[in-house]
Amino acid sequence: MADSPMLSDFLNAYPAYFYLLVGALGLIVGSFLNVVILRLPEMMQREWRSDCRALLELEQDDTKDDAGKLSLSFPGSHCPGCHHAIKPWENIPVISFLFLRGRCSHCAAAISWRYPLIELATAVASITVAFHIGVELALLAYLLLTWSLIALAVIDIDTQLLPDDITLPLLWAGLLFNVFLGPTAPVDAILGAAGGYLLLWSIYWLFKLATGKEGMGYGDFKLLAALGAWLGWQNLPIIILLSSAVGAVLGVLIIVVQGKDRSHPLPFGPYLAAAGWISLLWGGTLSALLLAGTP
Repeated sequence: MADSPMLSDFLNAYPAYFYLLVGALGLIVGSFLNVVILRLPEMMQREWRSDCRALLELEQDDTKDDAGKLSLSFPGSHCPGCHHAIKPWENIPVISFLFLRGRCSHCAAAISWRYPLIELATAVASITVAFHIGVELALLAYLLLTWSLIALAVIDIDTQLLPDDITLPLLWAGLLFNVFLGPTAPVDAILGAAGGYLLLWSIYWLFKLATGKEGMGYGDFKLLAALGAWLGWQNLPIIILLSSAVGAVLGVLIIVVQGKDRSHPLPFGPYLAAAGWISLLWGGTLSALLLAGTP
């Protein structure tokens, strides 16, 4: 993880400091992911509306739909209710939420519990990856993969979208990582990317031809392609098996508990993201167990 041998030796000698550092980084990144999860879909919607107006030669609505007026950095963090600008001390991951007792300091509106939960989940996931990878330069790459999967999963839950702004850079990052540093052979990464896309693309069209309905979106194809680029084609069966099994079980529970109709679309991206992350850490063990149970 570290460029300096002295720092690397120190972190190896004192693992508690290593995990504390990774956990703190995870909390900070989790706070940023909350911004990405909230704003990126809105930025996409505004850009689409702007493109549609341009295509139809309609006047642009600069007061509302100008995509340039919203970014990940502008405007600054604020309360969605009263638009109170959040001060730095009010934006400390988890701690500020507890200090403010989950309410805006200006209007006392409730702050969603999801913000600290995503921060904590990002920290825990980061520490888990660090525990498995250790003090290695590759850890930075695997943390980037983990953070991207968290953002994609939550965005898909919220909007049933998997933004190209995340999936496509993630795919190329996986290929480049395995060319220069990763444990997966470059040819296996390329085959994983191509195979991941074509696998779900084939399932999509077979399902559509059989039922006349769309079972998943193209974002799912790109996400599995990205996972294949990072983990190689060898992990694709485990990812598909895990995501399908978990998706089927949770899908039934959602239908039963929430009373949703079976025709109600459910996002598949979170299951792919979770299965990909599990495969990153335990894919070899799961593959061995699967092969051991095969007659």
